[in-house]
Amino acid sequence: QVQLVESGGGLVQAGGSLRLSCAASGRTFGSLAMGWFRQAPGKERELVSGITRNSGTTYYADSVKGRFTISRDNNKNTVYLQMNSLKPEDTAVYYCTARYDVFGRITATGSNYPYWGQGTQVTVSS
Repeated sequence: QVQLVESGGGLVQAGGSLRLSCAASGRTFGSLAMGWFRQAPGKERELVSGITRNSGTTYYADSVKGRFTISRDNNKNTVYLQMNSLKPEDTAVYYCTARYDVFGRITATGSNYPYWGQGTQVTVSS
C-alpha cells in the first residue's frame, strides 16, 4: 500500500506562489509515477501535472504551462508542485496521486491512479 499526504495549500493573492508537497509512505516511491490532479466546484477533475518515476518525462496541462513546475526527490519520497503566477481559476482542491510506472508514461485518466491523497485546498483571490 502507498499512502500519500499533501501539504502546502492555502490562500494566496493572484500573482502569488505556493508549493505543494506530497509525501509517500513505503519503499516503492522510486517505482511510482506521480501526478497532481485538481477539482474545482462544478468542474471535472483534471490532471494538472505528472512526472515519471525517474523524472524523465513530465506533463503539464496547457492552463498551467510556464507557471507550474513538478519535481520529485526519490530520497525523500516526496513530489512537489511549485505554482507561480497563480490565477483565481487555479482555485481548486489539489490531489496527489500515484501509480506504478511500468512503461514510463503519464496518463491523464484518474482511474488509472490507484493511490490518492486526501487533497489540499488552494484558493487564489483576485
